Amino acid sequence: MTAATTLLAALEGSGHRTTGPRRIVAELVAGQDGAFTAVGLESAARAGGVHVGRATIFRAIELFESLGVVERVDLPAGDHAYVACVSHHHHHVICTTCGRSTEVEDVGIEALARTVGRRTGFRVDEHRLELFGICPDCQRVASGT
Repeated sequence: MTAATTLLAALEGSGHRTTGPRRIVAELVAGQDGAFTAVGLESAARAGGVHVGRATIFRAIELFESLGVVERVDLPAGDHAYVACVSHHHHHVICTTCGRSTEVEDVGIEALARTVGRRTGFRVDEHRLELFGICPDCQRVASGT
């Protein structure tokens, strides 16, 4: 199943209409290699000769986010971007050079959250982990090898 098909299936499965503009945004999201912004999707649409408004892109991204197939990530500089992802709980490692993202399954964070809950008395209902660094491809480019 392609990323666009996954996004559209999430719409249909939740009872939302699969409109032409939503299909376009799903295809634009599927065409991204990692983190993306709404402005970046708008530029990609224009470059591909497709007309879709910025407001439509934002609304579609928000809808996909509410369905759990797109996730907002807060970047180190304070901006935010989005990544297409599956709806089960996971974390991301994101390249600060090219924006490529990789999903990371639980690497002990669940146990850490339970420990924090026990020590503080909080009931930890949810958590997020975003790791930032430079991907192997960008490291090779930077080192000239």
